[in-house]
Amino acid sequence: MPAGSSPKRERQYEHIKESAQERGASAERAKEIAARTVNKERARSGESRTASRTSTQDKKSAYQRGGERSHSAAQGPTKDQLYEEAKKRNIEGRSSMNKQQLRKALGR
Repeated sequence: MPAGSSPKRERQYEHIKESAQERGASAERAKEIAARTVNKERARSGESRTASRTSTQDKKSAYQRGGERSHSAAQGPTKDQLYEEAKKRNIEGRSSMNKQQLRKALGR
């Protein structure tokens, strides 16, 4: 956290960092996620000196968005994510399937 951050932003940073670690992110990745999220919130509320256009003109805050952008890219979920879902559903032949075949087998 930048020097002079408010106690609220310090608590927010710690909460986000702990949540990311609970979800399986490494300590370094959790710190990065927390810092980026808090910095964006600081920029949106005018607490930072500089801010990118996406930080200030984004439609919703990260909390309001709640992962809305996850897998919204043209590619969708990764092959590994599809494979794990197929594994949970016990789909036969999943190990030799490519991404498109996994998607079809899962009904996506």
